[in-house]
Amino acid sequence: MTPVPLVTILDDEPAIRTMLAEALEEAGFRTMAFGRATEFEAALRRTNPDVCLVDLSLPDRDGLSLVHRLALEQGATVIIISGRAQVQDRVTGLELGADDYIIKPFDPAEVVARIRARLRRGTPAPATGEVARFGGWVAHFDRYVLEDETGSETPFSHAEGEVLRLFLERPKRLISRQAMQEALGGAAGESFDRAMDVRISRLRTKLREDPKNPRLIKTIYGAGYIFLGDVAWG
Repeated sequence: MTPVPLVTILDDEPAIRTMLAEALEEAGFRTMAFGRATEFEAALRRTNPDVCLVDLSLPDRDGLSLVHRLALEQGATVIIISGRAQVQDRVTGLELGADDYIIKPFDPAEVVARIRARLRRGTPAPATGEVARFGGWVAHFDRYVLEDETGSETPFSHAEGEVLRLFLERPKRLISRQAMQEALGGAAGESFDRAMDVRISRLRTKLREDPKNPRLIKTIYGAGYIFLGDVAWG
């Protein structure tokens, strides 16, 4: 039996927590709701949610720092829900590892739809599995780590993993910005492009690429990117 996905809701407004929990449970999800970051973090030591909905304006902690830690360590899909509508806030949230950014006020049906879309994208194809080998590296998508030839491991975020998987599933093929936006979701535009640039830059750093002459992730200016390595799955 397929386990029911667990969605955690972190928001200091009780009405929003209740509204989201009711909509998600009606849609077939399990939920846990919290009003403070300390309560949320304590719960994470006992359970592993599939999706974390995180407000940025919390009474006891900055939401952006929490998003960054979740993206690097938890392996869950992280979706920001916030009243901060400025482009820079959205860009910062995505740069820190969030998978999506939903601006308040919102329709709970939209949140449910975005969660379902993200979970569908995060489900690996049976043909590829969870481990990919390329250029002396092993990407473990089940644990969100890159392993080098010595066995040393470097963690990557869920958002970085989405981009890496996209490259590894399409080696030696041009991937345009539009194709990336269609595959990964999110609104096209400056904030999406900047978020992708940051994720690709971080992947290159973790893969120890020479920024002036990368051997694996090649930028084709004005067109997109090509992953140059040979890839073996399984």
